[in-house]
Amino acid sequence: MNPLSSHPPRTPRVSVVSSHVYNSSVYEKDEVSSDIGAESIDEEDDERMKEAERRIRHEEVWREIVLTSNGRDKAFKIIQYSIKVYLLFHTSVTGSRLLRKSSKQHWEQELVKRLTSAASGLSFSRKCLLLFNWLTPLTTILAQQSVPFSDSAASTKSPVPRPFLHTVLNAPPPVLLELVNAISDDLYTLSLLGILGKRSGDRAARLSDWCWFFATLVGLVENSVERQMNGNLQHEAQSRLYKESLSGATAKSKPTSTKVDDKELFRLQKQDYWLQLTRTKLVMDLIFVSYDIFRFKRARDSVKAISGLIAAILSTAKLYDRHKGALTKALGVTL
Repeated sequence: MNPLSSHPPRTPRVSVVSSHVYNSSVYEKDEVSSDIGAESIDEEDDERMKEAERRIRHEEVWREIVLTSNGRDKAFKIIQYSIKVYLLFHTSVTGSRLLRKSSKQHWEQELVKRLTSAASGLSFSRKCLLLFNWLTPLTTILAQQSVPFSDSAASTKSPVPRPFLHTVLNAPPPVLLELVNAISDDLYTLSLLGILGKRSGDRAARLSDWCWFFATLVGLVENSVERQMNGNLQHEAQSRLYKESLSGATAKSKPTSTKVDDKELFRLQKQDYWLQLTRTKLVMDLIFVSYDIFRFKRARDSVKAISGLIAAILSTAKLYDRHKGALTKALGVTL
């Protein structure tokens, strides 16, 4: 504006509204209040989940486990290999020098005979429980078949699905191994039932062992990769916590970020614990199946019984934790 005009320019004045209402302290208070609210909600959720976990009984978890065929298989496997380990211990004790000359009682011979028959019956029952297990990998493969074959087909209204053979050949190797392994197990079970011949059943069992062997190797490789990634994430979380401790952060200054890192570190440590158990179980499976594939004779019964029992306990522990977590979440919602 012209300074010689009758209306000189107005001098800027400090806005009373901006200095008192929209000050930066208001936003800081809002952020602090939101952080406190989120923190209180997280604490309430944690307390509710802990209370739900305390209310769940072991019988309820086992009830959920035995409702599924996989859970009954794990329970029967523990009983089966516990019997085998007991028979192994019983044979080694009765075969010692101190008890070798003493004649075996009739009840003792009958007990060994009954336990041997029970272990064989449990093995057959487990094979029957796992019939049609190939439906799970087949469903995974068929889900990929609905994906369009090409980009041009994806642009149309009705995409052309991939051919089944093309989908099977492009499926992940672990899924293919699981499919062939399950089909071979079913063929071997059908031979035990008398539907197929013994020679066909033996060939199917041999193929199933090889699939189990390679699937175990693939599982060990995947487990090592997951553990490496988990270790890197733990290192990052520990580095953040260490930097926050050096910066002088307290529970009042940075409560949210510190608690988030603590939770993340606890979750990663728990995940690494189960990864270690999975690796041990896979190693036991590898030892077990190697005796069948390569036909090792030395300490065959002892190694297979002990490795089978350890694998059964570890796999059941994983299944127990999974069902307990599901029950805890379901009960935590209602509290």
